Amino acid sequence: MRELPHGDTVTILRAAAATTQDVYGNDVPGPVTEIPVPGCSVSPRDGTGPAANEILGDRDTVISGLTLYAPFGTDIRATDRVRIGGEIYEVDGRAGTFRSPFSGSTGPVVAALELVTG
Repeated sequence: MRELPHGDTVTILRAAAATTQDVYGNDVPGPVTEIPVPGCSVSPRDGTGPAANEILGDRDTVISGLTLYAPFGTDIRATDRVRIGGEIYEVDGRAGTFRSPFSGSTGPVVAALELVTG
């Protein structure tokens, strides 16, 4: 899949590998690199899953999901975050891709995204 001519540009946020540790021995990620990806499509995911809306203590937790369709070959990792508009989403699992066994044409890289608020 090539860039979608009327697609959106999203930004992948990728932290560099940890090179230091905090006072508790936890790895501290390195600086974040911003990778703009033009020609993407974003669609809403079903928000009715088991953790879509939970009441925890005195707050409501709402989990919103999107599906990102990026041009074939886009490197999206499970540890990345993705900025769409003013929101930053976590990548939920591994991104997938598709190549037709009949024509050899390639489809988009598909990634599930999740935003947790509350």
